[in-house]
Amino acid sequence: MTIRDVATAAGVSTGTVSRVLNANATVHPDIRRKVQRAIDDLGYTPNAVAQSMRIRSTHTIGCILREINIPQLAGFVKAAHDVLDEVGFSLLISNSEGRKERERELLSRLSRRQADGVMMGPYTPVAGEFEAFLRDLDIPIVLIDRDQPDWTDAVMADHAEGMRVAVSHLLDLGHRRVALITGDAGLYPARERVRGYQEAFAARNLEPDPSLVHAGSFLPGAGFRITSALLGQRNPPTAIISGGIDMLSGVLRAVRGRGLRIPEDLSLIASGHSELAELVSPAVAIIGWDQAEVGRIAAGMLLDRIRNDGPHEPRRVLVPNEFIPRASLGPPRRT
Repeated sequence: MTIRDVATAAGVSTGTVSRVLNANATVHPDIRRKVQRAIDDLGYTPNAVAQSMRIRSTHTIGCILREINIPQLAGFVKAAHDVLDEVGFSLLISNSEGRKERERELLSRLSRRQADGVMMGPYTPVAGEFEAFLRDLDIPIVLIDRDQPDWTDAVMADHAEGMRVAVSHLLDLGHRRVALITGDAGLYPARERVRGYQEAFAARNLEPDPSLVHAGSFLPGAGFRITSALLGQRNPPTAIISGGIDMLSGVLRAVRGRGLRIPEDLSLIASGHSELAELVSPAVAIIGWDQAEVGRIAAGMLLDRIRNDGPHEPRRVLVPNEFIPRASLGPPRRT
């Protein structure tokens, strides 16, 4: 079985079949489907090794996540996979465990295997030696919810705006002691959440208590420890914002360990759409963004860079963030 047999069955030229196999964007979708039907009917399998050698492409995209088992990331992965699969690219997902050394190891593997590009959200700030390492990889990189290094493409959620709206809602309810727990302040999501938090207070000519803002880790364990410490204070917060998509479980565990009621004793807001936030009683308000849209945009940007190699200005796309109030919110308890 050869490429000529596929071309004959589809009624197209061998060049058209080759462009379909190489995921060339210039092929009309109807022609692409016709060729794909012929490939399927004939059971044709191209020699992937020879093909990649000819076009200097493995049609493989790497995706490095902190934890592949975070449910909120499923929409991102599925959407990115579908965009890439439509044009014949495979998505290789790896788990970095939030360790810079592990991120570098995975990036080196992808480079050695000649991956055509990488999507990732580094868990630690990219600077110095790590940034030089990324440059030396010499493959397209699209950052997920990160703004550094500034020479790469990136897709980010508008965390500052979502936080401004959420904090303003709490202030309208009468809260003044609003705690924010989020990740490393050197990372875009945490930095923007803190900015939105501060701007919401400033818009009301109010001064937040800086001891209620904790930026250090996105992990559930940190959420539990910090929430426990905050609730143990003589003057605890009346509302808590869990500023990380994987932190809510730890925060809830700490709240319930104290025997507090939501929202009678404490109002609570989480980050990101999740079944936990929807199904826990009472349902938890969220600051959420469309992870699937992030996946689609990131995959599309990466494909565009692969197809259009050469110098380019970095592109930044900001995905809207919305505040969804739920039953976890109420006025502060009177003392």
